[in-house]
Amino acid sequence: MLTAAELEALSLSLSIAARSVAFNLPFAVLVAWLLTRTRFAGRTLFDAFVHLPLVLPPVVVGYLLLVLFGIRGPLGGWLHEHFGIQLAFTSTGAALATAVMSFPLVVRSIRISLDNVDRGLEDAARTLGAGAGDRFFSITLPLIAPGVLAGAVTAFAAGLGEFGAVITFASNIPGETRTLPLALYTALQTPDGDSMAARLALISFSLGLAGLLVSEFLARRLRTVLGR
Repeated sequence: MLTAAELEALSLSLSIAARSVAFNLPFAVLVAWLLTRTRFAGRTLFDAFVHLPLVLPPVVVGYLLLVLFGIRGPLGGWLHEHFGIQLAFTSTGAALATAVMSFPLVVRSIRISLDNVDRGLEDAARTLGAGAGDRFFSITLPLIAPGVLAGAVTAFAAGLGEFGAVITFASNIPGETRTLPLALYTALQTPDGDSMAARLALISFSLGLAGLLVSEFLARRLRTVLGR
């Protein structure tokens, strides 16, 4: 039986991971399409920028978010002044930080799917008069659906374990931003917190493993449904 603190951390982790996927999925589809189907000046630099969170220390990503979206940052100050929105030190900010960290994973998954789409189908639709939007939503998107789904589930699973960017940008606030990894960190800093840390680590391990297994299962099922 989970304790109240464990349930709170688990609930926050699931909520923040789900919101992070909702944040990054539409942008990931757009960016993957731009990188796969278009050629423009600075494409290589843009590609490198998209994948920066994979190589940067998460703390650096969190710090950059704090500079940009903090209450005195250029974007955070504008959001707060015009819309009353505060991202730093909130659960929404934790979701944003998690979304940024998992964004490259979703883009890579979708790009692989786009590379495998038969361009002849899109060309045939174009000759029949289908516009760009029709071709994308009626042909391309259904064909890359396994990649989109796998990327979303992988990002969700990765989001459950995000630590560095979240604690830097959103802090470690009980009931607001204290997810499972942060609760584990807190337990390790607490005298006699070893048993709680072990339980939180086991919960995190189980969730991560389940997420990856679900991702693989759904991708296989969708490929079967699509006949691929």
